[in-house]
Amino acid sequence: MTFALTSSGGINSTALICNFKTTGSCIKMQLLEPFIFLSTTLMAVHKTTLCLILLAACLAAATGGKLSPEYYSSTCPGAPAIVQAGVVAALKNETRMGASLLRLHFHDCFVNGCDASILLDDNATFVGEKTASPNNKSIRGYEVIDKIKGQVEKECPGVVSCADILALAARDSVVYLGGPSWEVSLGRRDSLNASKEAAEVSLPEPTFNLSDLAVNFWAQGVSFRDMVALSGAHTIGMARCTTFRDHIYNDSDIEPSFARSLQQFCPPRGHDDVLAPLDLRTPAQFDNSYYVNLVNYKGLLHSDQELFHGDSADPIVRNYADEPAVFLDDFAKGMIKMGEIKPLTGSAGEIRKFCGKVN
Repeated sequence: MTFALTSSGGINSTALICNFKTTGSCIKMQLLEPFIFLSTTLMAVHKTTLCLILLAACLAAATGGKLSPEYYSSTCPGAPAIVQAGVVAALKNETRMGASLLRLHFHDCFVNGCDASILLDDNATFVGEKTASPNNKSIRGYEVIDKIKGQVEKECPGVVSCADILALAARDSVVYLGGPSWEVSLGRRDSLNASKEAAEVSLPEPTFNLSDLAVNFWAQGVSFRDMVALSGAHTIGMARCTTFRDHIYNDSDIEPSFARSLQQFCPPRGHDDVLAPLDLRTPAQFDNSYYVNLVNYKGLLHSDQELFHGDSADPIVRNYADEPAVFLDDFAKGMIKMGEIKPLTGSAGEIRKFCGKVN
């Protein structure tokens, strides 16, 4: 399969997506915003399945469901408070859990939409997302969501979805760690299945370059600026040695003393699970330090530093590094948009009694 993108520029930019191997045809698609991140008009994408993801995303965008912040106002008005209390208790026990709950929501939404599919355990009909390479030994917090779900079920049995709990828990985690708040629209329903294969191809990887990141986020309907803002989630949390080893040993766009400090506990081989903070300045505080790090070439992951690499994301990164309020506002707006990726509504899916399995 061959996949190419061309942009006509301007407000009404378009993209041409071609699948020469299987269909021998192309489709013309309206871009969500100009492809300012492309320095050339032709780019080869290394993941052959991305063409299918782009097409599915565009089809789904036309049929997205309607969510509302007041969705549970009459059926379970106490649900947001229960979720908040559960998040606060979990973060008081372990601050790092805030980053984990935020990441759970992100990794859920980027795989077939915000439908809590990431929470499903494997069963006889499918292999779920938990053991996909971007999630295995990385995603945490399942037990926190299960505990909150149990408390919500006692209050309002069969009413509140696991997908909505994930969205609320992500917001409450950010607020607890000093970040912005935003209005969470509710009314998502839970999926009946999950896909390890979809998780393998839909989630961004720490080895991605800027174009890879931009296309990956655009496939979900997320704009270039929103992509840069949402990457600021890496102002909290930790990463495993195996995810940043190549960056600290092989890349040139990294501050040398920073690289050496990481090499002391992340050797060229072994110690894969040793952790380092994604933001070395304030790892437990949600702020704009992530972007300050990038400007100083102290991004932990290769994909992080790609946002400040002499390309079109540089002005946005500098703006966020200089203006914390601008970043926090853009991050909140980006989270609202991300939380509305292909939700199941109406009669689609179900409200799971237990987040790890279908009813």
